[in-house]
Amino acid sequence: MSHEGIRIVDEREARRADRAPLPREAVDPAKVCIHKTEGTGMEIEWKDGHTSGWTFRWLRDACPCATCHEAREAAGLSPGERRPASAPLLPMYEAPPCPNSVEPAGRYAVVFHWNDGHSSGIYSWDFLRRNCQCEECRKGKRE
Repeated sequence: MSHEGIRIVDEREARRADRAPLPREAVDPAKVCIHKTEGTGMEIEWKDGHTSGWTFRWLRDACPCATCHEAREAAGLSPGERRPASAPLLPMYEAPPCPNSVEPAGRYAVVFHWNDGHSSGIYSWDFLRRNCQCEECRKGKRE
């Protein structure tokens, strides 16, 4: 449940929030590349030497704002996981997600202004690192 940017969390989510903090170098970017012109996504080289990458589709589907988070929780989806689309009688073209603009949020996050008009998600460095989509990190989450 949310109210004007305040998000009330349930017990399960509160336990997840108790995760051990990542080392500073793991959530401090050395280099951030947003491939807006190519329409492909974002890459971050972290100060600990790790490199992470996300597609714009994953980033839009993983929006951490309260509204998107609650919709994912209600559907039982993880960040970046798409809700299965129902088959419409007449399929309509849907533009792939791409940011119209991107801006830093202080020294701790980035905000995307998406081509679908959405812009309330603040993607913290911690959120992005914990949701790294590289093969090594995805394999580690499955184990």
